[in-house]
Order: sequence, then C-alpha cells, then structure tokens
Amino acid sequence: MPFKCGGELNTNDGKDVSAMRSVTVIPASIHKFSEVPLATAAKRKVAAYARVSTDNEDQKTSYAAQVDYYTNYIKSRSDWEFAGMYSDEGVTGTSMKKREGFTRMVQDALDGKIQLIVTKSVSRFARNTVDSLTTIRKLKEHGIEVYFEKEAIWTFQARGEILLTILSSLSQEEARSISENVTWGLRKRFADGKFSVGYSRFLGYDKGEDGNLAINEEQAKTVRLIFRLFLEGMTACRIAKELAARHILTVTGKEKWNAKTIRGVLANEKYTGCARIQKTFTPDFLTKKAVKNCGQVPSYFVEQSHPAIIDPAVFEMVQREMERRTREGGRYSGVSIFSGKIRCGECGGYFGTKVWHSTDKYRRVIYRCNNKYDGQKCQTSHVTEDEIKEAFVTAFNRLVTEREEITANARLVRQTLCDTTALTGGKSQAAAGTCGIGGDDGEMRPRERPHCTESRGVSEALRGACGEI
Repeated sequence: MPFKCGGELNTNDGKDVSAMRSVTVIPASIHKFSEVPLATAAKRKVAAYARVSTDNEDQKTSYAAQVDYYTNYIKSRSDWEFAGMYSDEGVTGTSMKKREGFTRMVQDALDGKIQLIVTKSVSRFARNTVDSLTTIRKLKEHGIEVYFEKEAIWTFQARGEILLTILSSLSQEEARSISENVTWGLRKRFADGKFSVGYSRFLGYDKGEDGNLAINEEQAKTVRLIFRLFLEGMTACRIAKELAARHILTVTGKEKWNAKTIRGVLANEKYTGCARIQKTFTPDFLTKKAVKNCGQVPSYFVEQSHPAIIDPAVFEMVQREMERRTREGGRYSGVSIFSGKIRCGECGGYFGTKVWHSTDKYRRVIYRCNNKYDGQKCQTSHVTEDEIKEAFVTAFNRLVTEREEITANARLVRQTLCDTTALTGGKSQAAAGTCGIGGDDGEMRPRERPHCTESRGVSEALRGACGEI
C-alpha cells in the first residue's frame, strides 16, 4: 500500500518512483484568442481600413493610395482572403461619430465576416486613446486581430496593447496640438476682422470677386420682406407660410420654409453690414461639440464689414419686438391687428379671436380670454370685434386732442406730393421745343415722337396716383 512521507511518494517496498516519472507535452492545437485550429489550411478573412481627415487634394491622393495599396497587398497573400476595403474620407479620427466606414467594419468583424484588420498606422485607426483601446479590446474578445503596419504591432501579441496605449496617447496629443494651432490662427483672423460664412446657405449674399460678401439683389428682396412682415405683426411660423404661399424659394431652392430659418434671419446682425464673430466655440477637441459663447472666450464685432441689406434701426426694432414677445410669454399671435394687444382684466391672459357660425349668415367674430377653458377657467365674458373697434376709435379720439391740426397737415402733405403743376409745365415746354418742327411760315407744327407719348403717360399716371391718395 503506497504512502506519502516527507513529500515523496513511496511504495511499501521503500523504492523511489520519481525517477520513473514520464511527462508528455501536448501542443496547443487552436489559437488562444481566435480559437481557430493552428494547423488549419483555411485562408484568413482580412479587411483593410483607410482614413484621411480633410478633403484637400493632397489628402485625397493619400486616401486613394491607401485604398489601392492595401487592396493589392491583401490579394497578393495566398494565405489571406480579401474581405473588403473600409474607409472614411474627410472625417476626423478624434471621435467615432460620423465614421460610417469604421463603424460598419467593426460590426462586420463582430458578425464573423472579418478575422484580421490591416491599417496603415495607429493614427489612421483612431486619435482618441479611449476609443482606440475600447475598440481593440472588443475585437480581441471576439477573436479579431488588428495589424498596424507602420508600427509593426499585432494586437494578439503580449506587447501589443502597451505599445498601442502609448502610441494612441501620442496620436491624441498630436491632435490636441493641431487643434490648438488651428484655433489660434482663426482667432488671429477674427482679431483682424476677417471671417468666412457658408455662402451657399446665406440668404441675401453671394461671394464677391474680392472674396467678401456681395448682395444678391433677388434674395435681398426676400430678406427685406421677412423683416417687414415681422414688424407688421406676423410670427416666424406665419411668415414661413406666407413665403411658401408666394412661391418664394429658400436659399437652397426648396419650396417649404422653416420657422427656425426665419428666426435665424431676423436675429442675424450681418444683414446690417456688421458681423459678430465667434458666437460659439469648441471647448473639447475630442467631442468637437460647439457651445454658445457667453463670455468664456473673446468675441469680435466688426462694423461696416460688408454692404447692408437692412437698416440698423429696423434691425434694432425687430430685436426689441422679439424680446417683447418672449418676455410676455405664451404663444404670440399676429393674425389680426388686435392679436396680442388685449389683456384680460381678471386673470391677465390675452384675448384671442374665435369665429361663431362660420358657415352661415350669422357668422360673427368675437374675442375672449384664452384662459376661459384652461387652468383656472376665467369667467370674463367675450366681446365682439365691432365692440372692440368702436372702443378703440373712442379711446383714440379721446387721446388725440389735435385732430384738426393732424388732418390739415396730412392734407398739406398729400397736396404737396401730388402737385404736378411744375411737371405739366415742363412737359409743355418739352413738347414745344422737341416735339415739333418749324414750317416754311415759321410756325411750329406738332410731330409725333415716342418720348412725347411716354411723357403724357407719366403725367397721367402721376395724376391717377395722386387721385387715389
């Protein structure tokens, strides 16, 4: 009967059997990460990834070279099977957002379509350390390896992750340095009063021959119309519908206008010939999310930087009106001349229009408190539109004590503007001097000339216009 003594295995006869021990090594038969048999003759599914961060011509050349090189490189290997070429052109590597090619490649790899990913360098794969390591570890868990050719790193190797961490950190730091340099250059241009806009989406302006803003007269009419309609009481939503009803196209050629676009036009100081630069800034170069500049970084105001479409006084009136509507709260309405102007004496709410019997002969427009059936249910009774108009006229007449003087001044202005005596006299002299020829007897005889007919037409048009006034 064997027994254990002093850590050695002995038999009853006292003989040592340690010298008789035999060990057989069983070699690994599958890969420790991919679980693929090591002795398999099957080809490995290999895909390549290429990326450039801008659309510059030299970068496009680099992008095309990467795609061509890795396509041919993978197809030239007898032990590899080409699984596709994935790429992102003109996209930053500091974030996973908007990298459609990269996202699609990772998903295909997780779905088993790719076993190895080949890319030029760590910076082409990602410039964000967290994104890079997270993606590599996720792929590694599913048996997918990544090969970085420039750094000669295979992610299945023991030294792969530590080298990848260091190089990814260096790539991220390089991206931060580039971002800071670009930001410094932009702010230097801002300080010099130089700026750029998206000309293709800037209603009312085109890019001039000198590179500055130049007025697009056709679109400028739309801008002036938007400001005028707003001051007449329309809301941004109502203006959008009005422009669509008039078949006026947006700056991108669309028929439908958006209320947000209208508000953007009304708040854009560039229509006054001035420009406020750096309204937003990007605090984090990795996320690249722009936030409103509320004093965190300098902003710049450039006066008379380009031709104006809207008078500064009109623009200021619009800003005050927008502030007033926002301050009063609730939903502003500009449907009628009394919209947003009648307040309830009981609850302080606004009166709105309602139509009774809209389809028959008893049709009547009334105004009532908008809180009549909401919240506290205001008990104020309604008033008709005729009653409001009568009350307005009474109040106006009570306030305007100098009606006779105002009426006389209005009549004098109309008479002065519509007085065509001088024009008629000038026309008669012109007709005598240029619309006739001298006969043999020395008398002037009339001769029909086109510009004389036009003069008569102008005079008649003026008199007709003054008659309407």
